Amino acid sequence: MTEPDPGELPTRARKDVQKYLLPEERAVVATRRHWAVLIEPTFKFLPVFLAGGWLLLFDPDNRVTSSAGLTVIVAALGYYGLRVGEWWMRHFIVSTRRVLLTSGVVVRTVTLLPLRRITDLTWKETLLGQLLGYGTFRFESAGQQQALSEITFLPGADVLYRRVSSLLFSSDWGGGAASGGDDEGNP
Repeated sequence: MTEPDPGELPTRARKDVQKYLLPEERAVVATRRHWAVLIEPTFKFLPVFLAGGWLLLFDPDNRVTSSAGLTVIVAALGYYGLRVGEWWMRHFIVSTRRVLLTSGVVVRTVTLLPLRRITDLTWKETLLGQLLGYGTFRFESAGQQQALSEITFLPGADVLYRRVSSLLFSSDWGGGAASGGDDEGNP
């Protein structure tokens, strides 16, 4: 398993890794959600933005429709800007000890789950996810509902799944991933 070089992480992810990981931790995965997360906000934004543009241009001499159109355009741009900003700022980080999800444009929030608490990891890809290259992770912990239970729109989820699984099971019964030996326990 190769861990990301801090120089090849996105700038915001690099800042989050430096700020939120302990000195003895290494980032194994640091990524933002797939761009497909912006499909729904785009479909909500476009009709409102176009309606605002139509109102603005409908009767340029009428201050009421022009003002209403400008207000609708500014509100639509504000909504879409917040959605893009949230996508840009949210990062999924897996270190050698925990899983973190950083989010927030105005208020930063960090949700974490220790790796030792994870009892089950489910990876799901919808048909659209398979076509565009994203998936969903569901983390389960023994008898507890975690704040960090499902993370959607993760890019390259198949690769991420293998990396996280190798962390979760590196000290498992065979020890093959941790010691470099084979499944029989031989070096």
